[in-house]
Amino acid sequence: MAGGRTITVTIDATAAGQRLDRALVAALAPQVPDLSRSRLKALIEAGRVTGEATIVDPSRRVKLGQIFAIFLPDPEPTVIEGQALPLAIIFEDAHVIVVDKPPGLVVHPAPGNPDRTLVNALIAHCGQELAGIGGVQRPGIVHRLDKDTSGLIVAAKTERAHRSLTEQFAARTVDRAYAALVWGVPRPRSGEIALAIGRSSKNRKKMATVRRGGRAALTRYKVVQEFAGGAVSLVECRLATGRTHQIRVHMTAIGHPLLGDPVYGRPRGRWQALPAAAAAAVGRFDRQALDAWLLWFTHPESGERMRFTKNYSHDINSLVSILESV
Repeated sequence: MAGGRTITVTIDATAAGQRLDRALVAALAPQVPDLSRSRLKALIEAGRVTGEATIVDPSRRVKLGQIFAIFLPDPEPTVIEGQALPLAIIFEDAHVIVVDKPPGLVVHPAPGNPDRTLVNALIAHCGQELAGIGGVQRPGIVHRLDKDTSGLIVAAKTERAHRSLTEQFAARTVDRAYAALVWGVPRPRSGEIALAIGRSSKNRKKMATVRRGGRAALTRYKVVQEFAGGAVSLVECRLATGRTHQIRVHMTAIGHPLLGDPVYGRPRGRWQALPAAAAAAVGRFDRQALDAWLLWFTHPESGERMRFTKNYSHDINSLVSILESV
């Protein structure tokens, strides 16, 4: 097989009993130190790992003496070009970069958004060495924000950093807090929303809380401020999991959809409780009122816990000011 190299691994006593993907990453570490478990899993699923008379499955427990051949293809050339877009950089070193993503910016190329994404901007800023980190199509990306959600996002600049951050998100040791403007005031004023999320059976383009077939999701919330006699409130939401549209779906599920949300927001006459000036300001707000203002993770190299915060985005701050004045 051209365009790469094959490495043979024999399972020893220290690896016996482990998952295949975990055992192979450890065995390959001296030769391929930046190989992540997620990348190896992808190689297994692509048929690049073979074992004599053995079903090759990432989660399968390995046995002493088993032999596996791993084909490591040469890095794929990136098809994503750098584009010099404005970046609000909060922090950057040789390993990670933290930026304040504006609303309207897609995180990575996808159907319908082939370019002018955060990834394009990161490649232009960091250089082509970023391309391919953690994957060709989403280089450096370890978590995402919806297109019209603003706020803090961290990206990896090395394979080692990508592996560390990915593991932190999987272990739920990354702390993320969001400011959300919602209709009404949640009761109780603080609590947890533990409802599984999956595709809506009524609209496959939407997510929904589901009883079966979804993924466990947990959002912790607390009311920060009330406006207009309780018609609107500012709520802090913290993610214990990171499901698609999680905060938007969870807040809607308890009867308090986000202001401006074109998919899940259903005010159902609540406009009537707002004074004219506030109603006009809310009507002009053309995105979900959600801003990721806090991000807390462990630095992949130093091991230091790093905490980043930001002011709420300008449009949310402006809307809060108008709501406070009525």
